[in-house]
Amino acid sequence: MRQLGQYAAPRHAVAHLSDPHLIGGGALHYGIVDNAAHLRRALERLAAVRPAPQALVFTGDLADRGEPDAYETLRSIVEPAAAEMGAVVVWTMGNHDERGPFARGLHDSDDDGFQDRVHEVDGLRIVALDTSVPGYHHGELRREQLDWLAGVLATPAEHGTLLAMHHPPLPLPMLRAAELIELHDQQALAEVVAGTDVRGILAGHLHLATWSTFAGVPVSVVPATCYTTDPAPLDRLVSGVDGAQAFTMVHTYDDRLVHTLVPLETGPEVTHLGTDIAEALETVPLEQARELASSKTSQFNT
Repeated sequence: MRQLGQYAAPRHAVAHLSDPHLIGGGALHYGIVDNAAHLRRALERLAAVRPAPQALVFTGDLADRGEPDAYETLRSIVEPAAAEMGAVVVWTMGNHDERGPFARGLHDSDDDGFQDRVHEVDGLRIVALDTSVPGYHHGELRREQLDWLAGVLATPAEHGTLLAMHHPPLPLPMLRAAELIELHDQQALAEVVAGTDVRGILAGHLHLATWSTFAGVPVSVVPATCYTTDPAPLDRLVSGVDGAQAFTMVHTYDDRLVHTLVPLETGPEVTHLGTDIAEALETVPLEQARELASSKTSQFNT
């Protein structure tokens, strides 16, 4: 793909999805929301992304009730799509997931302990952290997990590390009720992350999009694919709505990450440039392409 601007192509493309909340037996969430259909829609949108993602990172609440058949359905939807893209799938535990069914259903493992795993994607390290607490909705990382993470990060990866975790380590000014089920003792994690090659933290849990920094590292929280949280509800403490579902594309460069929110539903098209233009841009002189795109009197802009 030809370079049109000041930046070369990204080294990695990572799709960040979260909170599909699949339910066994294909039941509708709250009797209304078709979570499986929304997940399929997300993967259909992903199939159009170019360049295709090298990894699909799911940051928790994969199954709403931790049911084995929900994980089976999840794999049947995601893995063929990921294979078509040539992408690695990274599964992360959430507060709605159950470790035993998660391990057996997604990793073919009988280990029902902490579900912390390391994935290597073309020199980019992605660490999935299990912040779940059995029987509760808040999150935590135990001392043994933090020690394990410190050991992993002691050796830098070729292109750095992304942490994938369900509970985001950031303030929650637009969803204060979630402070009651946030990640506990965030300072302990900060002490492990600071000064390492961690380049970004990907999280879910909130069912809305928000961004911050943590220990000098950018944090990105993606909306759910099932239903989302209205950040400014009327006469409600919390309001979940069947709309505004999205995923995020994360592109890594040598010195930064770029996050782009991709909604599952598209609005009415009011203007467009066709794929023929994209093909032409690969062949015309670069100065001519810039003139066509930038000039207010060019055929592109009149």
